Amino acid sequence: MRFEVPQFIEVEDKIFGPLTWRQFLYIGGGVGMAVVMFFTMPFFVFVILGIPLALLSGALAFYPVNNRPFSFFLEAILNYIKKQRLYLWRQNQDVVHKQRPTGPANNYSSQIYMSQLAATSKPKKDISSLARKLELQALQKPE
Repeated sequence: MRFEVPQFIEVEDKIFGPLTWRQFLYIGGGVGMAVVMFFTMPFFVFVILGIPLALLSGALAFYPVNNRPFSFFLEAILNYIKKQRLYLWRQNQDVVHKQRPTGPANNYSSQIYMSQLAATSKPKKDISSLARKLELQALQKPE
């Protein structure tokens, strides 16, 4: 027995003509608020508040940012504004970089590297030895 697997499950269904349910709500809400503002406020206030409202509802309905809805982008902006942004750097250890080489476990250069690493159990503090270690690591990495 063969079954069909749905392919486009991330695509929203078109409900009202060419609009999805979400787009219809954004456009309907923006137009509804603009109509209420038009009848209750002076024309100058309506123009000042109505144009940004229309742009926001249009962006929410139709403008994707990096192939994601504008509402996700707007939520990220609000979270960024709301949270604190104090970043402190604290050095945790004296070792600059210590990484095992990537690749197969039976690699001969990997075994040499591990034996060299075991031989130098106490890290040296001078710059020339650190530069030499980095050069050796760069030569032993597969490209």
